[in-house]
Amino acid sequence: MRHALRLEELVVGRRVVVRHRLPDGSAADALGELVAADGERLVVATRRGEVVVARADVLAAKGVPPAPPRRRPRISADALELVAAEHWRPLEREDLGAWRLRAAGGFTGRANSALAVGDPGQPLDAALERVRGFYAARGLEAVVAAPTGDLTEQLEGRGWTVRTPSLVMTAEVPPAEGVDPGVLLADEPDDAWLAAYQGRGPVGPVGRRVLLSADAQVFASLRDDDGAVRAVARGSLSRGPEGTWLGLAAVETAPAHRRRGLASRVTASLLGWGAQRGARAAFLQVAASNSAARDLYERAGFTVHHEYRYLVAP
Repeated sequence: MRHALRLEELVVGRRVVVRHRLPDGSAADALGELVAADGERLVVATRRGEVVVARADVLAAKGVPPAPPRRRPRISADALELVAAEHWRPLEREDLGAWRLRAAGGFTGRANSALAVGDPGQPLDAALERVRGFYAARGLEAVVAAPTGDLTEQLEGRGWTVRTPSLVMTAEVPPAEGVDPGVLLADEPDDAWLAAYQGRGPVGPVGRRVLLSADAQVFASLRDDDGAVRAVARGSLSRGPEGTWLGLAAVETAPAHRRRGLASRVTASLLGWGAQRGARAAFLQVAASNSAARDLYERAGFTVHHEYRYLVAP
């Protein structure tokens, strides 16, 4: 970068580049979102993790344009929904033509809904009755999950109620840059990880089986010295169009530690983990109304691929 010191551009939330002096006398650039700034230090959330720079060590700094979005993977909404289904496999599955009826004791909508992509092999009303019967037999409400389109319109016309309109976002996985050394990666979630994951309430044995149901998965966390968990996330892998897909989910930050770039750090580490294992494309699912999460994922290079809906039987 050119040696410009533009202090007025150092605004929390903006993408910046900060050249700073290292202990050995050399210099390095920290490029990323400025997540904290005071009279003594700057904190920049880079793709490699959080960098803390003492004001006295700043040689140059300025704001920079947002990172350009990475290439959007070429895959249809239906095909991507099938990819995503392999990252949250149910305990029970019954196929209805191309539809998948899934049940797992009620843990997550992904594993407890009828994935309606393709042809169910029978008239729609007959297929919906099969869906109702499948879930009634298991004491669960009948829910259909489908990309927004003709089918969701037909279900709404039959009185099915939309629950949590959601987005699927995708990104190209950048070349492996390693994992933030401060992020702990584990093959299985321990009790502290599960307690920090508040997305679906108490996980329980069934939820744990669903969390461990992908071809491969990893559980990331940032912890204090005393072991208290500050942030968590889950990464998972499956095969699909464009090769190996990385799925990101369960990104949670403890309320007392939000707005410090921790979610960015665990997300970047999962992208690095996936790249090391051959993933070239990544996806995630997020509620359309969750603007804070969408902003986080957009900064990480994700763009909206399609919308899908859960529809509940009347």
